[in-house]
Amino acid sequence: MNGDAAWADRLEVGYRGQRVWSDANFRIARGEFVAVIGPNGAGKTTLFRLLLGLAKPTGGRVTVFGELPRRGNSKIGYVPQSHLVDRDTNVDARTLVRLGYSGPRFSPVFDPGSYRDERRAADDALEAVGAGGLAEKALGAMSGGELQRVFLAEALASRPEMLLLDEPLANLDLRRARELVELVHGLVETRGVTALLVAHDINPLIRCLDKVIYIANGRVATGLPSEVLTTESLTRLYGVPVEVLRDSRGNLVIVGGEDVHPDASP
Repeated sequence: MNGDAAWADRLEVGYRGQRVWSDANFRIARGEFVAVIGPNGAGKTTLFRLLLGLAKPTGGRVTVFGELPRRGNSKIGYVPQSHLVDRDTNVDARTLVRLGYSGPRFSPVFDPGSYRDERRAADDALEAVGAGGLAEKALGAMSGGELQRVFLAEALASRPEMLLLDEPLANLDLRRARELVELVHGLVETRGVTALLVAHDINPLIRCLDKVIYIANGRVATGLPSEVLTTESLTRLYGVPVEVLRDSRGNLVIVGGEDVHPDASP
């Protein structure tokens, strides 16, 4: 447990007396790339809230790097599901990423030494995600793919040990989605960072993953993709017959009625 990035035993969460999911058991090693998959409303973002210390479990235990989750954990870099960007803003990428580095250390008093450190950290993070050329570009003038790289750089600036990415592939076309997945995978490989990525469609991720956490029907299945993404496993999870197939391109297709998981097909 103490050597893991995240660990859970019979974890349960609920709101206002209503259970969201229960009996979640997982062990995520340092440096693993994990997909958090499931239909809308299943409780995927809730898992992130638990790891960030923004919500408390109603049962069981969860730890992050051997400790109970806590707000403001500097070991975690978080990219939320939505960033509101004013298309008229003149704030550039470097400025945003600098704030990701300084965080609670930000001071309105100008300090040349601190500024140099912040700028260097911001530029390093932007280079790490292939966005060095965007440093002086205004956020409002960026495409969706460019913005996702900048948001990822913002989360990376403080050199966290874990990245939590909440639906970063939403609104990206298949090519851009796969590019972003490869980028995250590269960070896992080169920096040893642990990455958890929430998504609806497993296909852009499948070739890079170490583990899958699949949340549906108030239940949680965790393991290797070959263990979780099977007809037998998902039938147990959903409680109705589900069939897992691969199409001619090698993409995973989950068949069991569109009401089961409408976003599973490529």
